[in-house]
Amino acid sequence: MTSQTTIDTTGSGGKAPATPSGATPGKGLRGHPWLTLITVAVGVMMVALDGTIVAIANPAIQKDLGATFAQVQWITNGYFLALAVSLITAGKLGDRFGHRQTFLIGVVGFAAASGAIGLSDSIALVVTFRVLQGLFGALLMPAALGLLRATFPAEKLNMAIGIWGMVIGASTAGGPILGGVLVEHVNWQSVFFINVPVGVLAVVLGVWILLDHRAENAPRSFDIPGIALLSAAMFCLVWALIKAPEWGWGDGRTWAFIIASVVGFGLFAFWETKVKEPLIPLALFRSVPLSAGVVLMILMAIAFMGGLFFVTFYLQNVHGMSPIDAGLHLLPLTGMMIVGSPLAGAMITKVGPRIPLAGGMALTAIAMYGMSTLETDTGSGIMSVWFALLGLGLAPVMVGATEVIVGNAPMELSGVAGGLQQAAMQIGGSLGTAVLGAVMASKVDSDLAGNWTKAGLPPLTPEQEHQASEAVQVGVPPVAPGTPDAIAAKITGVAHDTFISGMSAASLVAAGVAVVAVLVAFLTKRGENAGAGAGAAHI
Repeated sequence: MTSQTTIDTTGSGGKAPATPSGATPGKGLRGHPWLTLITVAVGVMMVALDGTIVAIANPAIQKDLGATFAQVQWITNGYFLALAVSLITAGKLGDRFGHRQTFLIGVVGFAAASGAIGLSDSIALVVTFRVLQGLFGALLMPAALGLLRATFPAEKLNMAIGIWGMVIGASTAGGPILGGVLVEHVNWQSVFFINVPVGVLAVVLGVWILLDHRAENAPRSFDIPGIALLSAAMFCLVWALIKAPEWGWGDGRTWAFIIASVVGFGLFAFWETKVKEPLIPLALFRSVPLSAGVVLMILMAIAFMGGLFFVTFYLQNVHGMSPIDAGLHLLPLTGMMIVGSPLAGAMITKVGPRIPLAGGMALTAIAMYGMSTLETDTGSGIMSVWFALLGLGLAPVMVGATEVIVGNAPMELSGVAGGLQQAAMQIGGSLGTAVLGAVMASKVDSDLAGNWTKAGLPPLTPEQEHQASEAVQVGVPPVAPGTPDAIAAKITGVAHDTFISGMSAASLVAAGVAVVAVLVAFLTKRGENAGAGAGAAHI
């Protein structure tokens, strides 16, 4: 496909996106593609790191502020809800006002909210500023992808997205390590204060380097009813997924929010066919590759985030590792994502996304199957093999699915496409944790009583069995204070064996999801509009 044909698919009459007068992408420092990549990577690193680093700080926050467990859960849930609900709308803001502006606002707001959390003296303030973090993070993430799309020519875009994916993967996996070091040797506030200098660096680089690219036919109005309907539908869906483990999948409240979400999405889809400038033109989904890319991102996140959720409990509660040691044991996964993402970008540029995506999900399926074979005494070497294979499989999917989604969208919708990519990943991660958590809970509930009886332990009352099951689901032996050592050892053995059986079942489900994703990968193809961004750029 020629550059001219590609540009024409945006509907801009064959013209490249307008850039500020006198600014030429790729020449000098302002607008230089690789410097742009470094700049957005600094901002993205801040958001990705915050997704996992805070989990390590939660126990210290709970103790210092005297918070309940439910209140501490809102430190994560409030952030996630705000991020997931507003990503697509934030992407639209970037398409309307320019991705440079929304990126800078997102960075400033995220860093300021982080500093405010560090200065907070109540759990209510921490949760409030975490919600603000999520809102500003939503501005930042799609804008970063929009800037890369507008700055890099098609033949370099995959490599750029590969490095972008590498930063996200490394930051996400490195969060527990850095968080453990900061909480252990400084304090929990430092987990948030660290974002302030990073944010300052991102703003300085952004003001100096970033160039404001805007498509000539960018949206000029806002679909307020569409934003309200989509936000409500997303909120109901994410809220149902967050609360399902607590309420139960058969609970009426869970299904009420799921049904409300379906109705909301239906009303949103109907409204989008009636408005002149819709939030998400439904014609976007006529692109089979783009739709497949969104589905693939959801399936990848289900397998990855859902499976990894139990691995952290396995390492810390079954093997007795500290958070820092657990993070270090995940370095093979991080390392392979760091190495594999740029290589995946180069491979996708040469052969297209289909084969790398299918191969990546196949490796992911094998890795998740391997993780289903882990035992209480599995050595670090065997674990490292499966973790490394998982990282190697995820790298091409993170890169390829992102390119498929963003590259198959018109230039004027690059922010919306970036929001779709991020929203798909967030929803997939939430689905993975909720669904695989339900698999874990079901397996533990069915096996615990039998294993307990076989070990010759005293029978439990229904209430005691329920409490024991909840503890075992995260690998914690339900040993009461003062229990004799011999009995405590038996309880620990039963708890760990039962946890392993649940984790194995959840890992097998994750492997099955990855196999389905292999089939979806064959529906993808190279982005038809990838060349619309910076076809004339010189790198």
